[in-house]
Amino acid sequence: MQWTRPIIDGGWMAWTFPVALFFYSLGAVLVVFSILAIRFPETPRRGILGMQTTRGDRLFITLLGSAFINLIWLYFFGAPLTGALIVCLLYLLSVFRWV
Repeated sequence: MQWTRPIIDGGWMAWTFPVALFFYSLGAVLVVFSILAIRFPETPRRGILGMQTTRGDRLFITLLGSAFINLIWLYFFGAPLTGALIVCLLYLLSVFRWV
């Protein structure tokens, strides 16, 4: 299987394997966070920014920030996004630790 070949030939959207994997991963993260919220109720905590955030808030901040990191990486360095992935993972760790 080619990595960037459309999954559905002639489809209305470019559903490639990486796009499908991204949306599958995002859905899996949302399911895991929902299960965590039910199993271990969230308690807001005050971070370095001085505002109270929950796990879901920190996830949203991480996803939004990661999108901007990838766009900035594409503007300055272009593809591949391996370096941006490393920066996003460091950003994720810092947000969940200190925000």
